[in-house]
Amino acid sequence: MASDNGRRKDPGWKYNYLANVEDKNAVTCLFCNKVTKGGIHRAKQHQVGNFKNSTKCLKCPDHVREELAQYMAEKKSDKENYDKMPDFDDIDNMIEIEDVDDDEVEEVEVIQKRKKSCSSKRGVSSSTQLRTMKLMPKSKKLKGPMDSFVRLKLEKVVALRKQGKMKQTNINDKLDKEKRAQACQYIGRLFYLAGIPFNVARLDEFKWAIEAIRQYGPNMKPPSYHELRVPILKKEVGYTNELLSNHKQDWKKYGYSIMSDGWTSRTNRTLINFLVNCPSGTMFVKSIDASSFMKTGEKTFELLDTFVEQIGEANVVQVVSDNGSNYVLAGKLLEAKRPNLYWTPCATHCIDFILEDIGKIPRIVKTLERAIQLTGYIYNHGGVYKESWLGLEKLGFALHILQ
Repeated sequence: MASDNGRRKDPGWKYNYLANVEDKNAVTCLFCNKVTKGGIHRAKQHQVGNFKNSTKCLKCPDHVREELAQYMAEKKSDKENYDKMPDFDDIDNMIEIEDVDDDEVEEVEVIQKRKKSCSSKRGVSSSTQLRTMKLMPKSKKLKGPMDSFVRLKLEKVVALRKQGKMKQTNINDKLDKEKRAQACQYIGRLFYLAGIPFNVARLDEFKWAIEAIRQYGPNMKPPSYHELRVPILKKEVGYTNELLSNHKQDWKKYGYSIMSDGWTSRTNRTLINFLVNCPSGTMFVKSIDASSFMKTGEKTFELLDTFVEQIGEANVVQVVSDNGSNYVLAGKLLEAKRPNLYWTPCATHCIDFILEDIGKIPRIVKTLERAIQLTGYIYNHGGVYKESWLGLEKLGFALHILQ
C-alpha cells in the first residue's frame, strides 16, 4: 500500500490511504479515519471542506488544507482549458516525457474516453477526421486554445532536456540530422559575422529563444530593427524590473552594500559602475561619467554622497570602493556625515596593491625579468619551444618519482 501511494503524484495520497487495496473507491483519511466513497477526489474534498458532496475534516491541519485546495484549483483550470480543445490532435508537436506515473495514465484514459464520446455525439468518425487532416496543407499548422494546454513553458522544456527527461520524436533520423546541420550552420554564421561570444550558446536564454521558434513553427517572421530597438526593449526592461523586485524587498529586510567599480574607457574617460549587493545577489544600478569628480577626495565624496541620497540611506550598511587616496578621504567624509554606514576598502584592490609592492622587491624584479626573457625566447623559436616543453615534462616526471 505504501509503495503504491509513493508512485502517485497527487498530493492527496500523502494524507489518505486505501484500507483495502482492491477497493480503490474507498479512501481513508489519515487525520480522522473517515472512509469516503468516490476515490481520492472525494477524500480531498473532505479534507479541504466547503463542498456539498462531503463533510469537512475537523482534524486536518491548515497547511494541508491549503496545499490540497491549491492543487484542486490548478486541476480545475486545466479542465477548463481542455474543454476548449479542438476535435483533432496536433500530431506534429508530440513529445515524450519520461517518469509518467499511474495517476497521469488514468487522466489520459479519461481524456480519450471523453474525445470518443464527443465524436460519437457529433456524428463524426475518426476516418472523417483523418481525411480532413490530409486535405490541409502541410506547411500550415492549426493553432488554438489547445496549444496553451499541451505545450510546456520554454523554461520547463529546457530544464527537462538538461535532465535528460525529454526527447523529441523523430520520424526520419537522417533527414532530421541534415536539417539540424543546416540550421546550426546558419546560427554559427550569425555568431561569426556579428562577433557574438561563443559563451552565449551556453545561456538558457539562447535555448529559450530556439525553443520559442520551434514551438511557433514554420513561416515565423523575424523581429525587425525597430521592434528590437523600441517595443521589445521596453518589454525586456519591464521584465528585468520585475526580476529585481525581489532584490528590493530584501533591501528592507537585511540591508545592502553599495559597491563602486571604476574603470577607464578607450577615450580616457573615468567611468564608475554602481552596484547594490544583498543576500539575493548583486544588482547593477547605473553607470556615471566621473571624469570631473576623480581629481580630489571632496569631489569623490560628493559623488558617493549623492548616490547614497538617491538610493536611500535607511538600509545602507556599507559603501565599498577602491583604495585610492581620493576614495580614502571620501570614505572618511561620508562616515562623518552619515554615521549609520561604513566605508570599506575593496579587498581585491588591496591584494593588487600588495602584489605591486611585492613586485618592487629587487630579487623579485630580477626573477621576473629572467622569466620574461626565457618565455619570449622559447615562444620565438619553434624547435626550442617543442624541445623545451619535452624537457620540462621529463623534469617534472623525474621530480615526481623522487618525491
